[in-house]
Formats: sequence, structure tokens, C-alpha cells
Amino acid sequence: MANLTGRSIIGFQEGVEASERFYATNPATGQPLQTGFSPATADQVERAVQIASEAFAVYGRTSGKQRGAFLRTIAAKIESLADELIGLAHQETALPKPRLQAETVRTCLQLRLFAEIAEEGSWVGARIDRAEPARKPTPKPDIRSMLRPLGPVAVFGASNFPLAFSVAGGDTASALAAGNPVIVKAHPAHPGTSELVGRAIRASVEDCALPQGVFSLLFDSGTQVGSGLVTHPLLKAVGFTGSRNAGRALMDLAASRPEPIPFFGEMSSTNPVFVLPGALRERAESIVTGLHTSFMLGAGQFCTKPGMVFLPQGSEARAFSQKLRELVVASPNCRLLTPGIRSSYRSAVSARKGHSAVQSVTEAPDAESELLVGAVLFETDAASFLSNSGLVGEIFGPTTLLVPHSSRHELLQIARTLEGHLTATIHGTEQDLRDYTDLIAILENKVGRLVFNGFPTGVEVTHAMVHGGPYPATSDGRSTSVGSQAIFRFARPVCYQGFPDNVLPQELKDANPLGIWRMLDGHMTREPNAPRLVSQNG
Repeated sequence: MANLTGRSIIGFQEGVEASERFYATNPATGQPLQTGFSPATADQVERAVQIASEAFAVYGRTSGKQRGAFLRTIAAKIESLADELIGLAHQETALPKPRLQAETVRTCLQLRLFAEIAEEGSWVGARIDRAEPARKPTPKPDIRSMLRPLGPVAVFGASNFPLAFSVAGGDTASALAAGNPVIVKAHPAHPGTSELVGRAIRASVEDCALPQGVFSLLFDSGTQVGSGLVTHPLLKAVGFTGSRNAGRALMDLAASRPEPIPFFGEMSSTNPVFVLPGALRERAESIVTGLHTSFMLGAGQFCTKPGMVFLPQGSEARAFSQKLRELVVASPNCRLLTPGIRSSYRSAVSARKGHSAVQSVTEAPDAESELLVGAVLFETDAASFLSNSGLVGEIFGPTTLLVPHSSRHELLQIARTLEGHLTATIHGTEQDLRDYTDLIAILENKVGRLVFNGFPTGVEVTHAMVHGGPYPATSDGRSTSVGSQAIFRFARPVCYQGFPDNVLPQELKDANPLGIWRMLDGHMTREPNAPRLVSQNG
């Protein structure tokens, strides 16, 4: 294993070594890895938040170019240690090295995307409403506004993405791009990977001559550090990816503080798939194959896994089901990321098997090793699905639920009763889309991303991407954790009324020195504002 310290990173310092340490486990062998990690103490949590708050006074005022250079430096340092990083992540997660290589590329892509956003600068949404001193019956003052960073942000690493949704993942990149110091609570399943990336970020802070509190990394195998962060009075926001239970507990903590703070949690999604009649007639076999690949991808440990499938009952549905059963039975055993995830999967599968509404269960042969699990296909009918709320929950792992329905009315009824999800997928023809426009209208209010004739696994990092959705998919359905719009989570609008030009932020000055897009008297432009003719005194 890499030369690790096993200690938290608090600014430019390292935490003390504790007498009791926790260890990562290699999922391929079940054996603990050598380096022990010391949980952060309450004093270290306090220190991390204090120096983050102090750093915010400086970092929150840095230019977009400075923050862009910082993010690019982090990406370059991660790339420089890619071989070591991928090797260590492979030991801690047993994820295939090609998958980890792709995730490293994505992590650096995200960092550079947000560097571009920060450098270009228009993301702040600058607005200028010029004064009208002669307006009757009262003069109109000069009013300007833009987005400003919130303050220290806590980010929780995810179990299933040790790089792209962890220490230098999208939450960290977007929060830093907006001007917020970040304190990461590392996931205990891959602490060594977290330390390597954390050291790269700390070195980048130093190289860019930024205050030490801009970044800290805290270790913990339990809940004390996370709870301590979320409830700290100087913390201003939280980014989280994980289970519904853990996310909801932290969400409630954030809301119950004397000063509630925004909690941006991605927590649970079953990602329904709707196979419409025309598509079922024309290409059932290709849909079955793609569906099987999608819910088996990554051993079903993606938040975008299709966990329920609806299709019209009849002979085509029976053939669809038979083909899917054959694929499930022939599926290789899957290795889950942690003993906790494996235990939860087996418990959930066992509970669903015993559910009175489940009419059929198809399983891959039992795994020989306690570290592996088999794929499972559940089947029920629409009436049973509608009358049993226990069938809608997410099962994290290689499984899905097939639900034939008897009519268009029944399908729309199902869609209306769905809770919030990250995605919904529709397989159809052009005629299907014309016939089911009301289905699309319903799903627009249920999910953050609608997929047509594809599958939800695989999230592109782009400007238009939305990786969010109504609760419980996320804690705030107005947000996304992937794509450039993620930056808006960690900023708030601030208005400046009647200020002299020389004390305004660069983004709001008359000359528009940054050359950004701004709204000037209701119209978007990059042009400078005409000089004031009359000074404003309130």
C-alpha cells in the first residue's frame, strides 16, 4: 500500500494518531489492509471548521482566475499520481482498474469544467438596474446583484465512487469554484484513496498560496465527525451522496440547528423504466439486453440503476420476461463494495422474496463466497404494485422489478403514485410518444432527468446535465450534483444598492472589466454600463 499516515488533514497540519484505529477491507479477499486510520477528534473537527471560516474571508474574495488555477492544479496533481491512486483504490474497493481509470479521468474533467466556469465568470448572474433619479413620484436607486459564496462547506464522500463523488469529486469541485472552503468527511470504505487525493489538494492549496483552511480532510468510521460538522455553527452548507437513512438523518440535523443550513443530499432512487407498446413490439430483445446490462453495471451499485420496469402485459411481455430470466440466471456473481452493503442487499432481497405481492423470483446461482451475491429478478403485476408500498424502495445491488400492466390508465396511475427519482426512462416509438404525452408530463414532476430509448446508467459531466430530482432522490429537487449547474448550490444572491462604482465587486462595475455576461436593465449583454450621471446616496 502507498506510504500513508492514516491521519486527518487539517489545513496544512495532520491530526494526531489515535489509540484506536479503523482499517479498510479488500472486498476481493475480505482481509483488512495494513494502514490504520485515526478518527478525527472533536477538537480536530472544531479546528477544521474554525480555520475554514477564517480562510473564507480571503478565499471567498479570490478572483475566478485564481480559483480556476487552483482547480487545474488539483487536477494535474491527481493525474501525476494516477497509477498509485488507481492501484490503491483497486485494493480498497475491488473495482476494476479500467473503471477506476475512467473515474480518475472524470474527476479531473469535473475539476477543469468548474475551473472554466470560475474563470469565465458569468455564472454569478450579475444584474444591473440603473438609477432613474428623475422618476416620479420617487427616484429609482441604482440596484445591482450577483451570487456570492456561502462559507465553509462539508462534503461527505460516497462509497460507490471513490474518486468522482468523494474527496475531489463534484461537490468539492463546485463548492471550491464558487469560493467556499471545503471540509471533506472521508468515506471509511476507501480511506487510503481519500488520503492520497486529500494530500494532492493540500499541496495545491500551498502551491497556489491560498489560506490553509481552504481544505481539510477528516477520517471517521462512525457518525460522530459527520454530526459534529453538520451541527457546527460556522458551517454553512453540506453536500452528501449516500443512503436514504444516513442522508435523512443528516438532513434533519441541518434543519434542526438554531441556524438551519442548506443540505444537498443525493439519497435514494429506483429509476423507473417504461416500455411502451410500439417499442415492445419492435425491439423487445434489444431492450431486454440493454436493461440487463444496465442494472448489472457496477454490480447494481449505481444510483441510476433501473430498479423497476413497466410494460404492457401479453405475449410480448411474457417473452420479455423469459429472456430477462435467462440473462439473470446466467449472470456472474457480483462483488459488492462493503460488508455493510452486502448485508443490506441480502436483507432487502430476503424481505422482498417474502412479500405477498411478489409473484415470481428468478436468481443467479448462489455465490460460493460470502463476499459475493447473485443477481435477482422480481416480478409482480400492476394491481399488486399499486397496493403495496413496500415494492417501491431502492435495493442497492444487482436486482430489478418487472411489472406488467393491463392498460394505459393503469400505467398512468402507476406514474402518478411514484415518489421522486433521479431518472425515468421511456422506450417508445414516435407514435408511442404521441399516444403517451400525458405520461411525459407526469414524469417531468417526478424526476430530474428523462431518458428516451436509452438507459439511465452513465451520467455525462456537461452544462445541461441534471443529476437530481424530487425527494427522496435528493433533499432539494431544484439542484443537481453533476454538471456546471452544481455550482449554484453553494452560492446566494447579494444585492448592492446605491454603492459607488469603485467599491463594487469586479463583476458589477460599470466598465465590466471581466467581460462577463450581465443583465443590464433587463437585457443580456457583455457591454460596459454607461457612466453614471448622478451619484447615488440611497
